[in-house]
Order: sequence, then C-alpha cells, then structure tokens
Amino acid sequence: MNKVVLFLLAIVASFTVEAQINTPAPSPSSKLIQTVGLTEVTIDYSRPSMRGRKVYGNLVPFDKLWRTGANAYTKVTFDTQVTIADSAVEAGTYSIFTKPGASSWEVFFYTDIDGGGTPKVWEEEKVVAQLNVPVYKMDMPVETFTITIDDVTSNGANIGIIWENTYVAVPFSVPTDATVMQNIDKALNGPIAGDYYAAAVYYSSEGKDIQKAKQWMDKAMSMTEKPAFWQLRQQSLILAKAGDKKGAIEAAKKSLAGAKEAGNDDYVKMNTDSLKEWGAK
Repeated sequence: MNKVVLFLLAIVASFTVEAQINTPAPSPSSKLIQTVGLTEVTIDYSRPSMRGRKVYGNLVPFDKLWRTGANAYTKVTFDTQVTIADSAVEAGTYSIFTKPGASSWEVFFYTDIDGGGTPKVWEEEKVVAQLNVPVYKMDMPVETFTITIDDVTSNGANIGIIWENTYVAVPFSVPTDATVMQNIDKALNGPIAGDYYAAAVYYSSEGKDIQKAKQWMDKAMSMTEKPAFWQLRQQSLILAKAGDKKGAIEAAKKSLAGAKEAGNDDYVKMNTDSLKEWGAK
C-alpha cells in the first residue's frame, strides 16, 4: 500500500513540476497603440505564423468568416467617435472579423468583444460598420500575422492587415477638424463659467489672492443660470475669506435651501455651522 501511495505522489509531483514550466505561445499576443489626429486607437490581437503552411485559401479559407488573427477576438478601441465606410462608430471597443477573398475582403466591426474563434450565432444588428477592401499582393512574404496602422494623417488612417503575401487596408476617419474648430471657438469666445469657478476654488483652497478668487467666483455665478448648492457653498466660503460676511451669509442661506431640497445632509450641516459661525440671524 505504501509503495502505491508513493508512486501516485511521484506522478502528482511530476505534473506539478511540468505545470510550472513556461513555454512561448504559438500565437503570441500583441498590443498596438497609435494616435491618429486627436484619437487614440488601440488594437489587441494574437499573431500566428505560417510555419511552412499556405495561409489564404487553405489555413484561412476564402469567403468564410475569420477572427482575423488567433486565440481571442481581435479588438480595436477608439477613444472618440470615428467614421468607417460612412458609418458613425461611437467611441468604444469592437471586434474585427473578416471574410478573406482572392481579390477583396469583407471587413466587419462587431459589438461582441469576448470570445475566441467566431461567434456561434452571427447577429447582423451587432455590426456597426462593414466594408469591402481590395487585396494587394506583396513580393516579400511575411511569416507572422501583423496588424499595423498606416498612412496616418490628422484626419484618418488605415488599419493594415498583413500576412503571407497579402496586404489589405481598412480606412477610417477621425473627427480632428471638428474637435479643433470647437476648441478654437471655445478659446476665442473666452473662459466659460466652469473655468472661472475652477480657478476661484483653486485660488481659495491654495491660499492665493482671495480678492482675485472672489472676482472669478462672481463672474462664474453671473454666467450660471441656476447655481447648484455646492457651487453656492464654495462662493460663501470665498466671500467669507474675502471679508464679505454679508455676502457669505446670503450665499450660504441659498446653499442651505438647495441642500435641503436635494436631501444632502452633509451640506445642510456645513452651511448651518457656517451660518452660526458668521453670526447669521
């Protein structure tokens, strides 16, 4: 009996040792990050190699849905809205599926991002963009599957898919011009209420020029149609620091009323305590 137990323990120990050995993945994962205009694009995918095999029309059949890589779905993330084939694609993460052909590929951007292989059930409503792109033949074969972001401009780029002697380019555009024009308009029109408010609070909290903080807070409040109770609270503190007790009490009373209406007990207590401290009646 003891010999049997020892034999079993030896087998278990051998498996434990084997499980601790690290070996390279046949299709290693890769992550590509590229800024296009003002948009950050991230692609996560796995990279199989040819290893003497014919790829397209064999390992990857023609006209059949492919995960565009190996292992888990290949995913692309855009941190702003982009345009693909005249379709507006919201900021977010999407999987990329393709149907390779001899002369052109179909490319699909799909909302499901978790899984491996291809979806068991393909749902058309989950396709956010779809397009056909031509195949370009290359003289030099590429051993390992590669995704690139090529032909980068301020307003767009191509997602390049390269393997064997095939290259396809999937174009997308980014809203750089619209974003820049909005920023220009905002800057030329001067600071908004939130800018004045943030500057005032910072000056007050850091012990800087309190009269400047009061000036900015007055400007912020004049530009705000209905100041929130938490904004009025900051205004009251700045007014008190600036020596305007009457104005501080008036702002604190408004903040107190707003806090009671919102059911915010913390601000009710803070305003009540301040009003008592400032001698409000």
